[in-house]
Amino acid sequence: MYHQNYRNVCLVLLLMTLTTTSLPAVEGPADVSDRVRQYVPVKLTADLTKLSEKQKEMLPLLIKAAEIMEQCFWYESYGDPQSLFSELKDPNTRKLARINYGPWDRLDGNNPFIKGYAAKPLGANFYPQDMTRAEFDRANLPGKADLYTFLRRGQDGRLRTIPYREAFKDQMRDASALLNEAAALAEDPGLARYLRLRADALLTDDYQPSDLAWLDMKKNKIDVVIGPIETYEDKLYGYKAAHTCYILIKDTAWSERLARYSQFLPQLQSSLPVPEAYRKEKPGTDTELNAYDVIYYAGDCNSGSKTIAINLPNDEEVQLQKGTRRLQLKNAMRAKFDKILLPIADELIATDQRKHVTFDAFFSNTMFHEVAHGLGIKNTINGNGSVRKALKEHSGAIEEGKADILGLFMIQQLHEQGEIKADLEDFYVTFMAGIFRSVRFGASSAHGKANMIRFNFFSEYGAFERQTDGKYRVNVDRFGEAAKALSSALLTIQGDGDYQKATEFVEQKGVIGDQLASELRLLEQRKIPVDVVFEQGLEVLGLR
Repeated sequence: MYHQNYRNVCLVLLLMTLTTTSLPAVEGPADVSDRVRQYVPVKLTADLTKLSEKQKEMLPLLIKAAEIMEQCFWYESYGDPQSLFSELKDPNTRKLARINYGPWDRLDGNNPFIKGYAAKPLGANFYPQDMTRAEFDRANLPGKADLYTFLRRGQDGRLRTIPYREAFKDQMRDASALLNEAAALAEDPGLARYLRLRADALLTDDYQPSDLAWLDMKKNKIDVVIGPIETYEDKLYGYKAAHTCYILIKDTAWSERLARYSQFLPQLQSSLPVPEAYRKEKPGTDTELNAYDVIYYAGDCNSGSKTIAINLPNDEEVQLQKGTRRLQLKNAMRAKFDKILLPIADELIATDQRKHVTFDAFFSNTMFHEVAHGLGIKNTINGNGSVRKALKEHSGAIEEGKADILGLFMIQQLHEQGEIKADLEDFYVTFMAGIFRSVRFGASSAHGKANMIRFNFFSEYGAFERQTDGKYRVNVDRFGEAAKALSSALLTIQGDGDYQKATEFVEQKGVIGDQLASELRLLEQRKIPVDVVFEQGLEVLGLR
């Protein structure tokens, strides 16, 4: 039922908007099989023995709701997938199109891998393809920059907005019903309340009440993140949120290890290496750090390179009022560490520093990256509005770069205070190896671009050196200084809402130079995967 509803609505929207590239699909270049091999398969499983029967009954309902988010994201990224897959016969091309949610390779700057397609529109399918920035800027159209609206042309050719709740009316009705069914099975009152409010939000596009309820949950074993959330898919302005879903099982033991770090957030905010005006906002005190095993990805989070940690909600008002929750996806993180980061370290990290690449450091670097999203500044200091709107399409890369580098700065601070006992060199060397891992996500990814910026900035700062054997050695003293300097630069750009400076920073430093390109070719020659692709669902979980 869900697939048929989706197809019918997509066809109507497609005819109405004519925004999707509709050239006939032709099988792509001979390297499609090589591109598929960039992703290593990973089964998403978790220990379900501690779940009650009612909790297990919830999972099929949540997975069905996730599948609806998948359908919505296909429309946002490309349009009607049937128009694409009906032309594709080669299994590898079909597989690559599913991974990328369209004919554009997200690991290759969104260049098409199927002949007959032009480059992916910067605005994906959120805006008309023929819409110019000047036309958007001139349009006196309430809601045009809202998170939950499409821009389309009316019969008169003028721009109009269509709220998500209308564009996806049938899908949201079905997903809302599924969340309400799951809520009726929920044994934790906080989870039940959140699911009901989230079900309402899908119908109204008002997500703040459910965001607040999500932060109030404390004892739930099952968690679900669902709805239109991140804005990375919109590379034209960074305004539009894309549909996504994670289904999660809490790891209680690991979560208890992380709980104590939340208390340090106000202190860490006050110690940021910028003038007081840039750190005047106070992070919410209701912040939680938890570890989970993820059992299902759908939509935006499942496209191209996969997310291994979450910091939500994104609503700046909610963040300032109550804080955020940081979710570490431990099983996905472990898969990337074992199958990707360790082989990269073997190739590119100095032999005597290789021992400093550890899973605990990788986990901590990733965790503090998510914590750092809640630090810094959400609203400009000079009346230019929110940082996200002021920096437009660069907001994602600058924010991800800030989170990475502030996470490292926080580790330094907590290490100096004795709160973190491990060798600081573990975090630095693992961080360095992580740059090589994430920069391979390419310029179409905010995370990939952020890592390019960091690699070039750190190189200029002397934070590392390339040895004659081709391996990289971390300069421990300079590494810490570089982290502080880059933190200051990015926080200042955000606080000033300086779009021009952000543009210059991304254009000058968000590039892959010749030396880095040669390292990436080496990793490709060694057939080290770039990312993971998931085998998931009830059968994988042993529930069918």
